[in-house]
Amino acid sequence: MTDYLSYFDCKRKGIDWMPETGELIFGKNAVTEAVRAGSPIDEIYIAKDSRFFGEMAAVARKNGIIYKSLDNAQLTKLCGTDKNGGVAARLSSVQYCTVDDILAVAEEKGEPPFIIICDEIEDPHNLGAIIRTAEAAGAHGVIIPKRRSAAVNATVYKTSAGAAAWIKIARVTNLCETLKYLKQKNIWIYGAEADGVSVTDTELYGASALVIGSEGYGLGRLVRENCDVIVSLPMFGKVNSLNASVSAGILMYEYVRGREKKAERKQ
Repeated sequence: MTDYLSYFDCKRKGIDWMPETGELIFGKNAVTEAVRAGSPIDEIYIAKDSRFFGEMAAVARKNGIIYKSLDNAQLTKLCGTDKNGGVAARLSSVQYCTVDDILAVAEEKGEPPFIIICDEIEDPHNLGAIIRTAEAAGAHGVIIPKRRSAAVNATVYKTSAGAAAWIKIARVTNLCETLKYLKQKNIWIYGAEADGVSVTDTELYGASALVIGSEGYGLGRLVRENCDVIVSLPMFGKVNSLNASVSAGILMYEYVRGREKKAERKQ
């Protein structure tokens, strides 16, 4: 039988329930079978001195799942029991879609695809804010990587003001391969970076994907190399950068403005 802790288990054991990270399963067999079955997993936790550490870390890396090493006390507190087999995993609280599902939404609406891609956005509040703006701006979907990225959990849902329930969200193993696939679909890739061409000198419209880099490091090197154009926001103050979600919001509405101007010219 699979070991797991649900809300009611936690209440019964008198430990804190953490809904922002989904249902917890623990035990080597339970976690291994969940991975093999393709269950959506946000993170795997492995005891530092577990004899399975190397094996389970390799399983996580092979399947593109984030893993963290904890000491025995931390893992015991997380699981609510010391009989946890030295490994636990958080099942995702959301059912992710595929990139093709996002493209299908655009096709059904008769619109050129407009996609937001988050390159290693690790703060769930930033991710939630980006998803909220993406839904409001009429984006057809959001793409996030499996590795080094916040997952769509309850914190993201709350920050998105429920928008995460209305917009398609895909979680991909390889972001660069995803960008190449989108290019094959004639989608123009715009990367956001401080040294790019000013967005005021660029018209954003048509089939487009907007890539937002991580809070601390911006776009990854390979991700940047797979962008068609690098755009930036003009800065006039003492501060030379903006929060990732703020930058994303401004750029999304630059796309909305360009889309509306394009539609006016056609009339």
